[in-house]
Amino acid sequence: MADDFLTLPLHALAHARTGDKGNRSNISLIAYRPELYDFLVEQVTEARVAEQFRHRRPSAVRRYLLPKLGAMNFVLDDNLDGGVNDSLNLDTHGKSLAFLLLELELRVPAALAQWAVKPIFQASSTRHPAL
Repeated sequence: MADDFLTLPLHALAHARTGDKGNRSNISLIAYRPELYDFLVEQVTEARVAEQFRHRRPSAVRRYLLPKLGAMNFVLDDNLDGGVNDSLNLDTHGKSLAFLLLELELRVPAALAQWAVKPIFQASSTRHPAL
């Protein structure tokens, strides 16, 4: 049944951190709750990450699982336009790439969606009372 699933951004289920070495990015993805980890392993695959970063043209995407931490690490090769010393990008270290990964949309079973983090602020047409 379609109602048994919700479409949520990855950032509702996990947080991430990015690092770099040369022309290689490391993106660590950490589940907010242990109950979410197996689902994230199933859904956030090397292929899905490669597709999310296709415009960056990584030559390879590898995933390393860290189950005792409820985390995984993605290594993306050749996606920083040469690295810190060669790139003309504003974000030469690729620190913002974690946010790109966290925008990945997932079809989440309703039973797991209860663990999703709800946004603190939501866009609305009304002004915040303090403004």
